[in-house]
Amino acid sequence: MPGITESKVDEYLLSILPPRDSVLQEMEAQAAKRDIPIVGPVVGRVLFQYARLINAKKVFELGSAIGYSTLWFARAVGEGGEVFYTDGDPKNADERIHVGIGDALEQLAQRQREFDIIFNDVDKEYYPRVLDMAPNHLRRGGLFITDNVLWSGRVTEENAEDKDTNAIREFNQRLFAMKDFFTTILPLRDGLAVAVKA
Repeated sequence: MPGITESKVDEYLLSILPPRDSVLQEMEAQAAKRDIPIVGPVVGRVLFQYARLINAKKVFELGSAIGYSTLWFARAVGEGGEVFYTDGDPKNADERIHVGIGDALEQLAQRQREFDIIFNDVDKEYYPRVLDMAPNHLRRGGLFITDNVLWSGRVTEENAEDKDTNAIREFNQRLFAMKDFFTTILPLRDGLAVAVKA
């Protein structure tokens, strides 16, 4: 997926990363071959780092595609941690990953617990709905992380009228206005919003 980062900067960031293991490399190759958007290794490392920084043990993913970000989170939470993976179709998972099949928002609504991290990467038109629900399922001091919040720069186009762009704009404005969150946007790849719950 094209992002907002200049291609030379992307190439540089990728060139300085340590090599990924064979599982991540294969997932990256499959995503490229099948044209499936994934967060990529630069953002994957950010997700791993933030999970470790807050000692996350329970992660809920809204929209997981082929499970690339899931694997980064599963490695970060370590033994005894749990990652709840949601998507429309069944996928392979190991013992730390709980697979929820069906609508990601319905899966989150059914959980009667708080999470350390909620990662939002569902269809963009649903971002405002996620914002209505996610805060109630996140612990104090937890992270609400959302991918694609700069949407290849389309959020800056005044005449953009498509539903996805408008939904992301609404999401960004509302998230920054919420008193329960302190939010920043990292301008990596396609924009990553990181909000900590007060």
